[in-house]
Amino acid sequence: MTRGMGLVWGRIVALLPRRTDLAEIRRDPRRDLLAGLTVAIVALPLALGFGVSSGLGAEAGLATAVVAGALAAVFGGSNLQVSGPTGAMTVVLVPIVGQYGPTGVLTVGLMAGVMLVALAALKAGRYMQYIPAPVVEGFTLGIACVIGLQQIPNALGVPKPEGDRVLVVTWRAVEEFAKSPNWTAVGLAVAVAAVMLVGARWRPAVPFSILAVIAATVVAQVAGLDAAKPIGDLPSGLPAPSLSFLDLGSLGTLLAPAVAVAALAALESLLSASVADGMTVGQQHDPDRELFGQGLANIVAPLFGGVPATGAIARTAVNVRTGASSRLAALTHAAILAVIVFAAAPLVSEIPLAALAGVLLATAIRMVEVGSLKAMAKATRSDALILVLTAVATLALDLVYAVIIGLVVAGALALRAVAKQARFDQVPLDRSDHSAEEHALLAEHIVAYRIDGPLFFAAAHRFLLELTEVADVRVVILRMSRVSTMDATGALVLKDAVEKLRRRGIVVLASGIRTGQRRVLDSVGALEFLRYEGRDYATTPEAIRAARDHLETAGVLPALPAQTPRTSSTSTEEALR
Repeated sequence: MTRGMGLVWGRIVALLPRRTDLAEIRRDPRRDLLAGLTVAIVALPLALGFGVSSGLGAEAGLATAVVAGALAAVFGGSNLQVSGPTGAMTVVLVPIVGQYGPTGVLTVGLMAGVMLVALAALKAGRYMQYIPAPVVEGFTLGIACVIGLQQIPNALGVPKPEGDRVLVVTWRAVEEFAKSPNWTAVGLAVAVAAVMLVGARWRPAVPFSILAVIAATVVAQVAGLDAAKPIGDLPSGLPAPSLSFLDLGSLGTLLAPAVAVAALAALESLLSASVADGMTVGQQHDPDRELFGQGLANIVAPLFGGVPATGAIARTAVNVRTGASSRLAALTHAAILAVIVFAAAPLVSEIPLAALAGVLLATAIRMVEVGSLKAMAKATRSDALILVLTAVATLALDLVYAVIIGLVVAGALALRAVAKQARFDQVPLDRSDHSAEEHALLAEHIVAYRIDGPLFFAAAHRFLLELTEVADVRVVILRMSRVSTMDATGALVLKDAVEKLRRRGIVVLASGIRTGQRRVLDSVGALEFLRYEGRDYATTPEAIRAARDHLETAGVLPALPAQTPRTSSTSTEEALR
């Protein structure tokens, strides 16, 4: 009991902040403060926009950026990660809001946070590396499409239609716009998006998103554009933390959405941290600590009315490009947003929704890396198929299902490729211990097969079909030293093949079975007949001599004088197994 508690405590301590984190902060604080200021300027319109898109309002987006951004910066596993509300999470939250309401979303975020902490304790972060690149690219492409479509109602200046399917909502918004066009909203959205996209190419270091939003707000106010609907009143500060939203009776109902949110938060956060590592030299995130930090952030953010948060790839990339080297930059970003919440809420409330829609439309477009998509599509047909399926599933279903579908298809195609590597070839008998006459007689009655590669469920049944078609022989020798891996299905198929051949009066011998394979074969009883009859041999020449003895005893071969055995080198013996 004491030892178990010690292990748990040791695991918790391993996930907590370290002295090295403080040392990193002290290295170049001026540079980190400047990076944090830049990220805050970029993050403000995104936090507002994603809060509005989620259905909980701009104040929820700001609360998430402040609370979750600070906690994830302190407790996360990356020095460069910036966390907050994201488009991917918004995609998942929209149907949850529609079905369970705002309190349901807050409860889901809290539950997802607990799950992320549990994943961190179980050291699940390392498994991120097994997600194939085509799944990630398709996932990102699908998210970009969904984020863009989600902005259509605000960009067109129409009330958001009912529905939780983005394609349906978009179509209804277009129909509503056709009945009563709002060209003012369209003009603001297009102008903001154009300024961001053109400005990013012209001066990448300049935060054109905030400049475009400020310009659109000024124009709307000066020109008195009533058609440009603003965000509306925002509270001057964060609400007091509260658990009043929590309904214990609804936890079971909300379990599935919470799992989806936790899975997405883990996926996007670890992906974002990996991207940050790739953009720098000497930085390496701790995936389990990152899950722990994101878990704490998602546990606390709902207490302040915030939506579930993840690591944000776009804001993290800005953080890295502006020279951040420690967590101080992400903390500064959260602190500046907190100052804006407390001091500038009345000004922020005047921002037109169409301008925020333009910001998110430009963000969605910039998420699509055309070069990466082309490279992935040209790599192999399998990669192209996985990418397209994941993207379409993201758009038509939801993000978690999309990733699951992508992983299942990728796994199936990988197994198919591995199964094709398995070979089952008839090989000539070794001549080393036999005269030409004896070898000719043996070849009439003995056939040897060499199994190369994996013998597992994906390839096993093809092996069974080929082996049981053996005809006109008395003895079959299976050379198994080159079997790279074997599972229970492969062992059972081998057992079935041996039994079928024995019922036809064919003796089956095996050579070169390795220790690991022997354990699997023993577990399903596949070696029972071989062990009982002494037909399990270390090398192929031994098996051939045993086969000859069997045929001689059966009267099939005349008794021939035995040849003097040769002494083989280690490499030759391995080749003859």
